[in-house]
Amino acid sequence: MRSAGHPHDDPAGDVVRWAAFSCLLVPVVLVVYGTSFGGAAVATLGLLAVTAACRVLLRHSEKTRRAAARVSVEEPLPPAHRGRHSRAGVGMRRGCRGSSPVSPQD
Repeated sequence: MRSAGHPHDDPAGDVVRWAAFSCLLVPVVLVVYGTSFGGAAVATLGLLAVTAACRVLLRHSEKTRRAAARVSVEEPLPPAHRGRHSRAGVGMRRGCRGSSPVSPQD
């Protein structure tokens, strides 16, 4: 059982549990507000199908994220990018607008 002070270990599981709760709550509300039992049953089946599809997609996403994290830990980091202004091209000077490397004033 989880204590209230700790972060959730399984956020996808929490989403699926809330969706399952909604799958039970929505038909009850529909029947209370006058929808037929058949209509509520169809709504329940639709919600269950959407919940199952979302669960599959969430689990696949978690598995892919874990695999990507594992690969990134195993690979060395590329060298740091020096930035746009780290080196000037041949003949280029800061503030020079001409296309030739030497300005006419030089």
